[in-house]
Amino acid sequence: MDPLTFSRLTATAAVFAMFAVCGGCQKKPLPVAVPDVAAVQLEAQQEVAKAKLEAKNGVKSAVKIMGADSKDVARAKITGVFDIAMTRAEGNQKVANEKCMTLEQSAQQACKDKADSDYQTAVSQAKAVRDSQLR
Repeated sequence: MDPLTFSRLTATAAVFAMFAVCGGCQKKPLPVAVPDVAAVQLEAQQEVAKAKLEAKNGVKSAVKIMGADSKDVARAKITGVFDIAMTRAEGNQKVANEKCMTLEQSAQQACKDKADSDYQTAVSQAKAVRDSQLR
């Protein structure tokens, strides 16, 4: 093999080796987070179940301390229903926001605005029911 061919082969091999080494240096793009609506729905359902249990325990505690006909028992029931409604509203908002993330970028803000509006409506209704029952 003549020296000129050998130096060309060596140079070519060096270039390929450099590409092979540097080719792995490229950062891969971060994976796009896939919205997990089902997981958020399950979490919301679990939170509502927890709120129901806490409300039930609050009523039991009031009955035990004050007696079944006490105003405190009625207040505990009203507060429990309110807490459940608020937890449900929060869960629905989280699920709606997660669903919004599955939409095209251009539609996401309108979807989130609707989710926030629905949440505010649910909160207002829960407060109105609570306040009317406490009077």
